Amino acid sequence: MFKIRWIVAMVIALVLAPSWHAQDAWRQACVQKCYAQTAPEDPEAQREEIISLEKEAGRAIQQSNATFFRRVYSDDFSGTLSHGQLIDKERWIAAVESSSTRRESFSVSDIKVRIFQETAIATCLWSSRFVLNGQHLNSQIRTIHVYVNTPRGWHVVSGQTTNLPPDVQQVL
Repeated sequence: MFKIRWIVAMVIALVLAPSWHAQDAWRQACVQKCYAQTAPEDPEAQREEIISLEKEAGRAIQQSNATFFRRVYSDDFSGTLSHGQLIDKERWIAAVESSSTRRESFSVSDIKVRIFQETAIATCLWSSRFVLNGQHLNSQIRTIHVYVNTPRGWHVVSGQTTNLPPDVQQVL
């Protein structure tokens, strides 16, 4: 009887061992991030990193290259587009890569970042000129992105965009 229980316990341990290892790796990365630093991270350096990520997002949109978003947007990203549509990471990547919109220019400006421990809020202005269905269009959009600092760096977990009406848009 004892042998059977021992064998069952060993089988269960072997089946669950890979998940224990994955949890342990995540836990170790978290512990290293939390305790390896002798001093808190420089808030200005964190702010500059987020500004850099916002500018990189603009370049990625300009080039219709979604590699940046695969790397920086969290798998459970949830956002709202300027007309109220809900969007997840995969839909956002599809929109960026879409061949139906040809971007002539795309710039990111007026970037402001606020850091709250391991969370950052970035707001900025997206200005673009593009061709959609043969029609030349301009737009300006205010954006807000919520970043969370993880053991693998900053990740965008949420976003919101708002179209500026033509009467308040700046000249491109």
